[in-house]
Amino acid sequence: MSDTLIQVKDLNSYYGASHILRNVSFEVKRGETIGLMGRNGMGKSTLLKSIMGIVTPKSGDVYVKGIRTNDLAIFEVAQLGIAYVPEGRGIFGNLSVLENLQMAARPGTQGQRDWTCDRVLETFPRLKERLGHGGQQLSGGEQQMLTIGRALMTNPDVLILDEATEGLAPLIAREIWRICSVIKDTGISSIIVDKNWKHVTKITDRNVILVKGEVVFEGASETLQTQPEIMSQYLGV
Repeated sequence: MSDTLIQVKDLNSYYGASHILRNVSFEVKRGETIGLMGRNGMGKSTLLKSIMGIVTPKSGDVYVKGIRTNDLAIFEVAQLGIAYVPEGRGIFGNLSVLENLQMAARPGTQGQRDWTCDRVLETFPRLKERLGHGGQQLSGGEQQMLTIGRALMTNPDVLILDEATEGLAPLIAREIWRICSVIKDTGISSIIVDKNWKHVTKITDRNVILVKGEVVFEGASETLQTQPEIMSQYLGV
């Protein structure tokens, strides 16, 4: 069984005439948590969407577990064990919390059922208190918890979180980071996009920074923590 779950090779993606990703190479290994960083508009979400098949690359290749996915439908990419929590969450507002979770439930690619509804509710006690509430009745933080919980119900090998704590109150954001640590400890690989680099680097093993669609830095979290000038150069923080 290969240690590399996702491999992106020399990827170029466009929106119309706009060249967004420029020869991007990127990989995620089994059990690894990756931070994907960059200012707004630098190509982070486009890279995630290219991995998921939402955006079709102009050139380059995406492999999931050694399978080239460029020509696969989005649901076929998901069936390879990739769960995607998009910016904007995308919950079903007319379904209850319980129904949102139940509709996503399925075994993982190896038949594993580690993440059951009971386990998700133990991990997200706030959701347990709101099982009968409709998705539209939840706060932004609760919706984010539900979206992550729903992704875990697919028993994924890789969890992709785009803007993990965007717009959330500090108390709720801390809860999301706690949950990210719990997920990491279970061995699920993750790609996390978030503007709070200090929290990101506490959880991630490795980080990739994009500037104008190009990879300008790739390295261990310890490097960013001990060399803040890198963050200042590329992120202005």
